[in-house]
Amino acid sequence: MPAVSPQSPDAGQPDAGRRALGRRTVLGAAAASVPALAALSAPAAAAAPARASRPLRGGGDLGPNVLVFDPSTPGIQDRLDAVFAEQESAQFGTGRYALLFKPGTYQNLTARIGFYTSIAGLGLSPDDTTINGDVTVDAGWFGGNATQNFWRSAENLALVPADGTNRWAVAQAAPFRRMHVRGGLNLAPSGYGWASGGYIADSRIEGQVGPYSQQQWYTRDSAIGSWLNGVWNMVFSGVEGAPEQGFPNPPYTTLATTPVSREKPFLYVGRDGYRVFLPALRRNARGVSWGNGTPRGTSLPLSRFYVARPGDDAATLNRALAQGLHLLLTPGIYRLDRPIRVNRPDTVVLGLGYATLIPDHGATAVKVADVDGVRLAGFLIDAGPVTSDTLLEVGPKGAHRDHSANPTTVQDVFVRIGGAGPGRATTSMVINSRHTIVDHTWVWRADHGEGVGWETNRADYGVVVHGDDVLCTGLFVEHFNKYDVQWYGERGRTIFFQNEKAYDAPNQAAIQNGAVNGYAAYKVGDRVRTHEAWGLGSYCFYNVDPTIVQHHGFAAPERPGVKFHDLLVISLGGQGQYAHVINDTGAPTSGTSTVPSTVVSYP
Repeated sequence: MPAVSPQSPDAGQPDAGRRALGRRTVLGAAAASVPALAALSAPAAAAAPARASRPLRGGGDLGPNVLVFDPSTPGIQDRLDAVFAEQESAQFGTGRYALLFKPGTYQNLTARIGFYTSIAGLGLSPDDTTINGDVTVDAGWFGGNATQNFWRSAENLALVPADGTNRWAVAQAAPFRRMHVRGGLNLAPSGYGWASGGYIADSRIEGQVGPYSQQQWYTRDSAIGSWLNGVWNMVFSGVEGAPEQGFPNPPYTTLATTPVSREKPFLYVGRDGYRVFLPALRRNARGVSWGNGTPRGTSLPLSRFYVARPGDDAATLNRALAQGLHLLLTPGIYRLDRPIRVNRPDTVVLGLGYATLIPDHGATAVKVADVDGVRLAGFLIDAGPVTSDTLLEVGPKGAHRDHSANPTTVQDVFVRIGGAGPGRATTSMVINSRHTIVDHTWVWRADHGEGVGWETNRADYGVVVHGDDVLCTGLFVEHFNKYDVQWYGERGRTIFFQNEKAYDAPNQAAIQNGAVNGYAAYKVGDRVRTHEAWGLGSYCFYNVDPTIVQHHGFAAPERPGVKFHDLLVISLGGQGQYAHVINDTGAPTSGTSTVPSTVVSYP
């Protein structure tokens, strides 16, 4: 048997026309970037007529960058080490990998997870695939500073850590989902250097979770043995074993349940080959979804998916969708000259190994119609060099249909403007459809890397919500030139928000918002009558002009239906200051002590 197997159990249905294609500068110096994504060329136009002449086929193998192991595979550790050596410091590289483990027990493995690498089990339950060893992230590549450990994930595995505790020292865009740790979990790097994360969902950690130096963290619908400490902002919803509400001292925001949740789709091996499981919607959720072994939900065979490869263009992907296929984006870079259009209810677009979409010529990467039950999950959108009006649009302008019984979900979909090369967008993510659930996103205007500067990677707005009844769980949005989040829909809710204002504002005038000094990180529209949010933090580090004063981190209309719980603002090292926390409420930050100014309840 070969050391790794990239082929699918239903590889008897290949697409014959397919070609195989072989944090922070605040707290530490930025890592050197590797060649920009823009160097990748588009597929040859001559291939298009041949593809257009026949229907696209579903299924097929998963390509060379999806590495599939089973317990009898020789050389697993060597292959894991080789992928890590390639990806450990490749923060803006083009490598993309998914490491998939078939059900069974694996002995004495250490899977170190680098950039653009996802590791996952292929069972229906995490306990179907057990690794006696570690799935770990540390920060040796960056001098013990974990604030730039982005874009990686661990999912659907059971771990028996070698020394009793697994290390997962990550920053943004590094989800730990559907994991069973039969021991403890350490969220800090060795040496306990700086760390700025992170996200856990649908996981059981039998021992203690130790954040140590982690500045903030969100844990959803999980079960933990205990939680050790908190730095600035630790938020829990639907977590068995979570610490009691204590904000600001200790800085715990604890909700007994999550109002609405639906876990991320995942690939698994069924009796008839690969399938994609679609977890059911849960209301007032608490604890893991797989507690009895088999989760609630439905599944689809891989033959119902167009298995996309790098080099597939938007016309091909849209043709697959028009034929009624779902999309499975295998690891790699996809250049798009027009939007991927998701028009059919219940469509799944699932990425593996941080598949990355780059819109060219100012296009929007993905547009979703105002339909029920679309699931977008597991991919990265990288802005192109020509300004896009939007990068991701869920529902057209004016969308109004009721999707409460079957909402669209956006999960582990990350957006980046600059860093890997020139990128520009006016607005990154727009949510127009009602009842949409945005479950873990990091929307980032880059503060380091290539193509970075106040006007170079211009992006005025991060996330804009027009739809009513939208829920965000785990919302990370940072560094936009104006508002990071604007919320105009009614009855919106956010559980956990993390933000840094743009470091590189050249002076006070550059961020002047009429009579207000600076644009709020999170702005609720003046006409909104009902909104509620829990556990929100905004930080400033105006290192170009440290004299800048930001009037507030949060802005909202003052009315009884608009409620905020557990807010904080922080000046990192005294580089710029906040005058208030929300509107005109809350004490100013001061000095260089990096101590939060907090508001427990507003109004």
